[in-house]
Amino acid sequence: MSFLASVIHLANMLSNAFGRFCLAPVAALPGWLSLSLISVMTGLFFLIVFKYTSNQKAIARIKDDMKAQMLAIKLFKDSISVALKAQSRLFKGACLLLVHAIIPMLVIIFPMSLLLAQMALWYKSMPLLPQEHAVLTVELNGNVDESWPMVNIEGDPAFEVTLGPVKILSRRQICWEIKALQNGYSRIMLRAGQQQIEKDLAVGDGLMRISSKRPGWEWTDILMNPAEKPFPPDSIVRSVSIRYPDRPVLASGSNRWLAYFFVASIAFAFILKPLVKVRL
Repeated sequence: MSFLASVIHLANMLSNAFGRFCLAPVAALPGWLSLSLISVMTGLFFLIVFKYTSNQKAIARIKDDMKAQMLAIKLFKDSISVALKAQSRLFKGACLLLVHAIIPMLVIIFPMSLLLAQMALWYKSMPLLPQEHAVLTVELNGNVDESWPMVNIEGDPAFEVTLGPVKILSRRQICWEIKALQNGYSRIMLRAGQQQIEKDLAVGDGLMRISSKRPGWEWTDILMNPAEKPFPPDSIVRSVSIRYPDRPVLASGSNRWLAYFFVASIAFAFILKPLVKVRL
């Protein structure tokens, strides 16, 4: 698992460059429009990958046979034996099409996971507004009964601490309530024992690239939270997170953008299929 975490961390370093610069126009466009444009490019990318990683000739033969079986059902609808045989051939053809889709899916699944993680930084949460409060949580490594290091937040003009620290003993978590003061990106500086810790903070209006969590050394956590460097396995701190507000927008809101993206990507893929000349 440590090796997998290292691989994903290295992949995130490349995807972060893509997310910062190639997705930067997201900040200047309405959420539904930027999400639609990304869906177009994703649908086109999927078609190209599918065309060159699948056996297009075999797929063409299977689809031609399925069309013939559907025609047989229509022409010989009074013959039960012909209809049953044609339906079994149709089922076999559908299964074979799924088999031919396995390799393209395996090729695309990892880059798609990286893309979704980068998109979540833009669409999942809203930045804090000036004078808005949020909860900052530091989770420590170690067992519940182990001693706790001293953890402090250093002062900064971008925010102020309004409450805390509050310890949640069963989870080895320390929480503060902070109030945002200045627009823009800044960093919260903490000290846990002798370890200096940083956490990104986003304050402003509209779409901003938001990292809600700096993860620990777990590959799933690193994959889902790519923006900040993960804590190493021997770190005192396991993770640092900020609870940002959800986006309430209809198409690109916190709980809707992913569904909209998948539906739009599939729709655009079928629209662009004749342009790429690919059989699905």
